[in-house]
Amino acid sequence: MAAKWKETGRIVGKSQIGRGIYSMWLQTKEIAAHAVPGQFVSLYCRDGSRLLPRPISICEIDQEMKQLRLVYRVAGKGTEEFAGMQVGDSLTVLGPLGNGFPLERMKEKKTALLIGGGIGVPPIVELAKQLEGEKKIIVGYRDELFLKDELEKCGDLYVATEDGSAGTKGNVMDAIREQKIEGDIIYACGPAPMLRALKAYALEKDIECWISMEERMACGIGACLACVCQSTEVDGHSHVHNKRVCKEGPVFLATEVEL
Repeated sequence: MAAKWKETGRIVGKSQIGRGIYSMWLQTKEIAAHAVPGQFVSLYCRDGSRLLPRPISICEIDQEMKQLRLVYRVAGKGTEEFAGMQVGDSLTVLGPLGNGFPLERMKEKKTALLIGGGIGVPPIVELAKQLEGEKKIIVGYRDELFLKDELEKCGDLYVATEDGSAGTKGNVMDAIREQKIEGDIIYACGPAPMLRALKAYALEKDIECWISMEERMACGIGACLACVCQSTEVDGHSHVHNKRVCKEGPVFLATEVEL
């Protein structure tokens, strides 16, 4: 079982990088030192009426400084509370949680396609920084771009926007087809329709495909079964065709799960 810590994190950097999109750097004791790309943390609200922590994916990791960058969209009262915090404030953090992207699979491949959609873009940043080899990064947005500068430093960047204001008009699959982008392995994070399309594309092209699933979570440690997804194999914990996104995931081989 992977080690995790519950500790007090101090906000050392905070900014708004888009409409309702916030970036937060947290100083930690152990979590950042042990985190890997694709994992997430659970943040606890100060408001005692909100008992369950909020899962937020890790955007960047500074292991030397023991700092984590979290980029999130305000989606409810919990994330709204975090957005109102300031540098110097502290909050309780549990992590690192879940598994990460299997970087070692790249050793057998030549070119990786790193694909993010919407709030699934942030985890792609640290993945792009740590993954060795040729990388083609494809990201999709509704309209407003964020984290573009960070991603451009890590590989060839292709952008799709639903309104056509930047890059390809449409989604990441439209960009892949329009730009004739090819690769040997896919790492992706985003909404279910995007992951479903990528799974079908990977099966068609016979490409290995790893996906990070976005799912509502409660405990974040696999105990409550609130975030199960349907799997192709029987789960050893629940003995049915389920996998816990927070525990066995959030990263899965695409062929392991039903989308």
